[in-house]
Amino acid sequence: MNVLPLSPADHASPEALRGFLGQCRAAAQADGRERLVSISITVDALDPLAVLEAIYEPGHPHFYAERPVAGTALAGAEIAVQHTASGPDRFASLQDFIDDVLDRTIAVGDVDAAFGGPHFFVAGTFFNTTEATEPFPAVSAFVPRWQVSRAGETTTAVANLPVAPDADLDALVERVWRAHQKFAGYSYAAGPAAAPPAPPRDFAVQETGDYRSAVTNALARIEAGEFEKIVLARAVTVTADAPLHPLTVLNGLRQRFPECFAFSFANGRGDSFIGASPERLVRVSRGVMETDALAGTTRRGASAVEDAAAGAELLASDKDRREHAFVLDSIRRRLAPLGLELAHAERPTLLKLANVQHLHTPVRATLPEGVQLLDVLTQLFPTPAVGGVPREAAMARIRELEGFPRGLYGGTVGWINARGGGEFLVGIRSALVRGHTATVYAGAGIVAGSTPDKEFVETELKFRALLEGIIPGHSS
Repeated sequence: MNVLPLSPADHASPEALRGFLGQCRAAAQADGRERLVSISITVDALDPLAVLEAIYEPGHPHFYAERPVAGTALAGAEIAVQHTASGPDRFASLQDFIDDVLDRTIAVGDVDAAFGGPHFFVAGTFFNTTEATEPFPAVSAFVPRWQVSRAGETTTAVANLPVAPDADLDALVERVWRAHQKFAGYSYAAGPAAAPPAPPRDFAVQETGDYRSAVTNALARIEAGEFEKIVLARAVTVTADAPLHPLTVLNGLRQRFPECFAFSFANGRGDSFIGASPERLVRVSRGVMETDALAGTTRRGASAVEDAAAGAELLASDKDRREHAFVLDSIRRRLAPLGLELAHAERPTLLKLANVQHLHTPVRATLPEGVQLLDVLTQLFPTPAVGGVPREAAMARIRELEGFPRGLYGGTVGWINARGGGEFLVGIRSALVRGHTATVYAGAGIVAGSTPDKEFVETELKFRALLEGIIPGHSS
């Protein structure tokens, strides 16, 4: 990426902007390769979700990710450049795309600010190939035309636009200038006051398949030695009498689960994959990798005593400790070829969310020279927390036992910046929203000692967060 020492403030007129973009077009004409121009500025405090909601259009792709407890949020919409891929090498193809785009990028402004510069927003399905009827390809990635982010007290707005050798400079100037004026109009105090859509009043709920039967079948295969663990999910479809607004549901999730990753990835054809995931797949910042082993679940208690007792029971549960150990052992084994020296506690702790608590072991390592974020993601994904052990044997049976395509459920959503940093979460506690319907997913790990009834209850606990966000007054 070519970072120019130019200040957007010095080009804060249509004439000056046209001159700068003319230089970028000349660079594109010199070698016949389109340039991606990225302009970053720090702005007054903005709520990225408020901005995204104010301009939301079902026909526009968008990305949103926020972890309220960390004080970070990142949103982007419309497409400057994009990429799709499928097959076992889909993430290697994505890395090639990122490298090529960055080689043709001209960046100016507050590029070194938090979330400055172009970001690649990515969604990867659970399986590396998809069916023709699924709404998302195996890998979707795009750099947005605009993005706005918050990191603590810093808010950064970025405009990204492709400049072709034959680009119409007047049209580019008008587009950037219009976006600049639009951002200037948003603030906490004086944001747009569009009335929210009328919420649905009536709902119908229907489930796909017989979950208890699927668990019974899986236990028989475990006993036969086919695999040691398999994660099986349920899919419940909610149909409303009015369109469901995915960002309205998302706003409720980020408020109720501030320790989780609230997210939305929209394909621009009316489908939005949203959720509040407790599980980070991988994060890379300044050469340090972080991931999580998260497996083993129980309820929250109605009182402090009951809650503590439930947590103590989970920590002492042989079945849940074995399930957790499968995930941690897989992380160690999968990352060994990359030469990472992993650091983690010997015993899991409790991660307490609003509706459930999990066994949790954070894992860290310094990345060796030449190892990139997508190298780590490729090795880890999908983890036994959403797949099984052995990975290949379990994944071969998931589609058959569940009876529906997972799509992005159990997949991954995240971002990569121009410096190679980024963060990906696991697409659980999630729903696929389209028009009047939302398909809500929840799963549980099946190991020796699991019972169909207990696993059904665990998925009910996990469903509650999404269903309460979609259906007012819903309780499992």
